[in-house]
Amino acid sequence: MIILALDTAGVDCAAAVYDSGRSTVLGEASDMIGKGHAEHLIGIVDRALDQAGLALSDIDRLAVTIGPGSFTGIRVGVAAARGFALSLNVPAVGVTTLEVMASAQRDKTPHRAVLAAMDAKRDEIYLQSFAADGSPLDAPRAVSVAEAQAYAAGFDGEITGSATPLLKADVGGDHTNRFPISVVARLGAAASPDAGKPKPLYLRGPDAKPQAGYAIARRV
Repeated sequence: MIILALDTAGVDCAAAVYDSGRSTVLGEASDMIGKGHAEHLIGIVDRALDQAGLALSDIDRLAVTIGPGSFTGIRVGVAAARGFALSLNVPAVGVTTLEVMASAQRDKTPHRAVLAAMDAKRDEIYLQSFAADGSPLDAPRAVSVAEAQAYAAGFDGEITGSATPLLKADVGGDHTNRFPISVVARLGAAASPDAGKPKPLYLRGPDAKPQAGYAIARRV
């Protein structure tokens, strides 16, 4: 199965073409742009397809990050994935940035549980924990910094994401919410296509629906 993965949820605008049968990235492109995903995304997709030596018509499934992250960026990516899927008559699946971050961390520290934590500003953190096998231990949620610190204090595993310095004392290094687009592709290949069309995941405000419209890959 050939997957086209898209990520516009953060500062990156990225796409990858992935062969799930061979577990191989055939082509990928990524630019750290901050804003302007709508203007850049099609060019990024073209670059990934060109590198893979494939056409859009060769794609069997779309995978897209659905948040949390940039409100505008998420909408751009989700709309593009759904549009491509409709025109190609193939399924589209959504993966959250939290599960992608956790999966990327497990690549570095296998067999360890992971707490994905994004600094949501306004004294809040986007939070979700995952077992060592990649299965979610709880739902993605927005909590206060104090609540996140209390949870992290009793968590036996790795912590990843931009909120790491808020949860772990004396932590060094550069902690961001960035991840390889190949991880989105891999999770998209493992996700169930029966969860319905991907929808933005909003964890803050009156429209917040912590488990609406996305499929979690239980084994990564």
